[in-house]
Amino acid sequence: MNDRSAESSTTVPADLTPTPADVRAAAERIRPYAHRTPVLTCAGLDAIAGARLHFKCENLQKVGAFKFRGACNAVFSLPADELARGVATHSSGNHAAALALAVRLRGTTAHIVMPRTAPAVKQAAVAGYGGRIVFCEPTLAAREAALAEVTAATGAVFIHPYNDLRVIAGQGTAALELLTDAPGLDMVIAPVGGGGLLSGTAIAATSLSPGIRVLAGEPAAADDAFQSMQAGRIIPSRDPVTVADGLRTSLGDRTYPIIRRLVERILTVSEEGIIRAMRLVWERMKLVVEPSAAVPLAAILEHPEVFRDRRVGVIFSGGNVDLDHLPWGGAELMVDR
Repeated sequence: MNDRSAESSTTVPADLTPTPADVRAAAERIRPYAHRTPVLTCAGLDAIAGARLHFKCENLQKVGAFKFRGACNAVFSLPADELARGVATHSSGNHAAALALAVRLRGTTAHIVMPRTAPAVKQAAVAGYGGRIVFCEPTLAAREAALAEVTAATGAVFIHPYNDLRVIAGQGTAALELLTDAPGLDMVIAPVGGGGLLSGTAIAATSLSPGIRVLAGEPAAADDAFQSMQAGRIIPSRDPVTVADGLRTSLGDRTYPIIRRLVERILTVSEEGIIRAMRLVWERMKLVVEPSAAVPLAAILEHPEVFRDRRVGVIFSGGNVDLDHLPWGGAELMVDR
């Protein structure tokens, strides 16, 4: 988000905010295409956290991330005349792959602007789903400039990675499933970057379970959402450096008002805490999650007083990891001696 858009009004008309009915409609629209991912528990992590945790495993979603839900809902909402021009977006990876797959399912073209620093595994996924990649420098300004060139040249329809009503509604379907499969939760926590998942989660959770507490985890090294909540206006991201590469973006003028209204608190976490949480999931649950997905668990572990003795829904947002560049070093083959 650039400074100009960050300084714009954060009051969004009601008709530009997805409703619980929009989330339910999205669930029906994407049902033939998206996985209903499992909700898993882990007694070992419960003991470490001092809480009862229910993990919504969007790392097992198509393209390995929750992003397929929003992209699928947006693409399958497009009328045929718009779809024929193709679809475009900018993304560091998960939304790019999700959009490329959703577009392929509808038989058109996806133009994807990606920062050149995007993880190799995410670049490969986008290409594998047929997306046409345009690389740019790893800044929001560079993304937006490259996207403008692509849409001007192709006429493709832009689908924003998170600041899109259809995307927000689609992302909310994960929480809809979570609360259906694990009723009676005291709270739910999701990671926050641009806010599409968090705002969709908040809409779905508070409509299904009035009184539920909605929280978010965010890297302290990329805490623009936390700052925005404190300031009462969108504070733009300043190209932060964090291992959680999917959480480097700023809130949007669609997502911020929803989060401001429905999310109780954003908890920041250390880089060390993110890596520890990620490794714990790999070791204890035998699940591959990416750093961004581990941020909510890191928040639970670094702020135990908030969650102690509570039933907590935790959204694992994705599992796309570059296995050649894991965030822990010194790995050796362990042999019993």
